[in-house]
Amino acid sequence: MVLRWPIVIATVVFLFVAGALGSDVEESLISGGFEDPDAESTLAEQRLEDEFATGAPHAVVIATATDGDVTSEASTAAGLALTQELTEFEGVNEAGSFWVFRQFGGDQAAAPLKSEGGDRALILIRVDGDENEALDHGGAIREAYEGTNYDGLELAVTGFAPTFNQVNHVIEEDLVRAEVIALPVTLILLLIVFGSGVAAALPLGIGILSIIGTFWALELIGSLTDVSIFALNFTTAMGLGLAIDYSLLVVSRFREELAAGWDVNDAVRRTVSTAGRTVVFSAATVASSLVALLVFPMAFLRSFAYAGITVVALAAVGAVVVLPAILALIGPNVNKLKVRTPNPDVENGAWGRIARFVMRRPIPIATIAAIVLAAPAFYFFSNINLGFPDERVLYPEASTRQAGDILRAEFDSSEASSITIVAAAAGNPVERTDEIDAYATALSQVDEVARVDAVTGSYVNGEQVFGATPFHQARFAAETGATYLNVVPSTNIVPVSADGEVLVKDLRAVEQPFVVDIGGPPAQLVDAKASLFDRLPLALVLIGGITLLVLFLSFGSLLVPVKALILNLLSLTATFGALVWVFQDSSAWEDILGFTATGTLVMTMPVLMFITAFGLSMDYEVFLLSRIKEEHDKSGDNTEAVAVGLEHTGRIVTAAAVLIAVVFTSFAVTASVSFMIMFGLGMTLAVLVDAFIVRATLVPSLMRLAGEANWWAPPFLKKVYDRFGFKEHVVLEEPAAPPAPEAETEPMTEPV
Repeated sequence: MVLRWPIVIATVVFLFVAGALGSDVEESLISGGFEDPDAESTLAEQRLEDEFATGAPHAVVIATATDGDVTSEASTAAGLALTQELTEFEGVNEAGSFWVFRQFGGDQAAAPLKSEGGDRALILIRVDGDENEALDHGGAIREAYEGTNYDGLELAVTGFAPTFNQVNHVIEEDLVRAEVIALPVTLILLLIVFGSGVAAALPLGIGILSIIGTFWALELIGSLTDVSIFALNFTTAMGLGLAIDYSLLVVSRFREELAAGWDVNDAVRRTVSTAGRTVVFSAATVASSLVALLVFPMAFLRSFAYAGITVVALAAVGAVVVLPAILALIGPNVNKLKVRTPNPDVENGAWGRIARFVMRRPIPIATIAAIVLAAPAFYFFSNINLGFPDERVLYPEASTRQAGDILRAEFDSSEASSITIVAAAAGNPVERTDEIDAYATALSQVDEVARVDAVTGSYVNGEQVFGATPFHQARFAAETGATYLNVVPSTNIVPVSADGEVLVKDLRAVEQPFVVDIGGPPAQLVDAKASLFDRLPLALVLIGGITLLVLFLSFGSLLVPVKALILNLLSLTATFGALVWVFQDSSAWEDILGFTATGTLVMTMPVLMFITAFGLSMDYEVFLLSRIKEEHDKSGDNTEAVAVGLEHTGRIVTAAAVLIAVVFTSFAVTASVSFMIMFGLGMTLAVLVDAFIVRATLVPSLMRLAGEANWWAPPFLKKVYDRFGFKEHVVLEEPAAPPAPEAETEPMTEPV
C-alpha cells in the first residue's frame, strides 16, 4: 500500500482542521424542528407574526404573592411594574399579565391568569427573532428572574423558550458525561475482545475521526438550514458504534489473514477485498436507510439524516481507507500490548456450535423465537400514542419543569398552549361583528374550551363574558382586514396530546364565516402527525426498496434479502413494544430511569429509532451473509456455510453489539431528557435483540429450512446479478505453501 503515509498524514490534518472549525457547532443548531413548515398551523403562526407581530407566548412567568393574594394593592403594584420591566427586557416583543388584563377588562377578563388559590398569577411573554434567538431570549429571562423575589412576588419561569434553552444546556452536559463514560468503558471492552492494546485502540481512533468530521459537517449544514441539536448525541453514539462495527470486522480479518501466513501487504489487500467490501455495502445499506429521513418535512428528522449519512460515510472511509493504511504501517504490531492469550480454535467455537444446534431443530426454535418477538410487536401496534415534547421531558428537579407542573396543577386554562385561528381577510370587524361574534360563540361551546378571545370580546360556554377592550381590538389589522381569535383549552386536558388533537378537529369542524388557518401547539401536533403518516409509506418503500436492491446485488439471491427485511421489521417492532410499555404506559420505571411517563411518545422518535436501528440491523445482516456467501461459494454446502459463516462473524457481531450497546446505554444513563433516555435504551435493546435472538436463532434456522433456495433467483434476475452484482470478493487465491504464522499474529478471539 504505497499511499499509507500520505493517507495517515492527511487524516491527522483533517482531524485538526475539523476539530477547530467544528468546535462551536452547538451555536449553529436548534432545539425545535418538530413541526411541518408547510402545514396549516405553521402558516397560521407565520400570519400572526407578519400581520400582528404576535403569536403564542414563548415564555410564562409565574408570580407567587408572598402575602397570599395577587389582587392586593402591593401585589398589583409589583405585578404592573414587573410587566412593564419585562416589556422593556432585551428581545421581548410583548408582555401581558394578569394585572394588565384586569386593568383593561376587569376580574373576569383576567381570571384565567390567576391560580385557583388566588396566590399566583401569570405573565405571558413573546420574544423576537428566529427559533435560536427566541431560545436565547427565553434563557436570558429564566436566568434573570427564575427564583427571584420582585417586591413580594416570587418568580418561576417556564414555556417553550426557557424550557428548551434549559434542555439545550442539559443535553450539552449530558453529552460530555456520556463521552467520559463511553470512551474508557469501550476501550476496556475492546481490550477484552481483541486481547491487544494496539488493536483495541484502532476502533476508537476511527470513531473519533467520524465524530469530529461530522461535527464540522453539521456546523456547515447548520449555516444553510435548520439542524437539531439532538443530532450531536446521535453523532457521537453512531460514530463510536459504526466505527467499532467496521473496525472490528476489518481488524479481525486482517489478523486472520496474518495468522494464515500472508505477508502484510497481501493481508491488507485481502482484508480490503473481503471485509472492506462488506463495510462499503453495509455502510451503503445504513446510509440508504437514513436517506429515508429526508422525505419528512420536520427539521428534527432531517437533521438525523444529515448527521447519520455523514457519520456513516466517514466511518466507512475510516475503515476501508485510513485503517488499512495504519494496518499496513504497523503490520504484526497490531497484536502488541497483549492483555490475554487468545484461543486459536475458531472453527469449533461457541457460535459454530450454536448454529449447528439450531439447524438441527429449525422449526421449533424458529417458532419460539417468532412468538417471543411477535407479542411485544402486537402491543406496539395496539397501544402506540404519539405527542409533542413539553417541559416534562426534563428531570423533575429542573426549574422550568417545576414551574410547568405548577401551571398544570393550579390554573384553570392552558394560556401558553392556546389555539390561534387566523382569518387573513375577514374584512372590517365593524361590518362583520355579527359573524365574528357568532363564530366565537360557537367555538366557546366546543368541549374542553375554557375561553375564546376575539376582536369583539371574550366568550365562555357560549356567552360573551365581556365586550371589546383595547386588548381585544388589537386583534384586527386595518390595512389588510385580517383578524385572529384565541381559543384557550381547559386544563382538564393536556393540549399537546390526543385530547388536544380531538379539540383541534372539533374546532376545525365548526362552520367558518370566512377562510381561516388554525394554529397553536395542539394544531401543530395534528398537522405534524398527518405529515408524518402521509410520508411514512414513501419512507418505508424507500428503505425496503434500496435494502432489497443492495442485498440482491451483494448476494444474487431473491429470498435472502426478503428474509432479512422481514426479520428486521419483526425484531424492531418487538423492541418498540417494550418502549411503549416502559415510556408511555407504565409509571413503574419512572423512578428507576428518571423520567415522567406522559401517556405519549415524542412523535418523531419512533421513526428516527426505527430507521436507525434498521440500518444497524442490516449492518449485522451484511456482516453475516457476506461470510456465509463466501463460504458457500467455496464449498457449495449451505448448512456448513451457515455454521462456518456464523462462527466467523457471530463473534464479531456479538462483540460489536455489546460494544455499541454500551455506547447507547452510556447515553441513556447520563441523559436528563426523557426522549434521549428512550433513544439510548431503545437502541440498546434493538441491537441486543437483533444480535442475540435474530442472528443466533432465526437466521440459521430459516437458512437451514430454505436450503439451496437461499441462493436462488429467477433467470432474468440472475442475468442482472451476473452483470451488475458485487461478487468479486469471493475469488481469493490460496498460496501454494504459505509461510508459518508468526508468534504474534493470532486470529481474533471470542469475546468474553
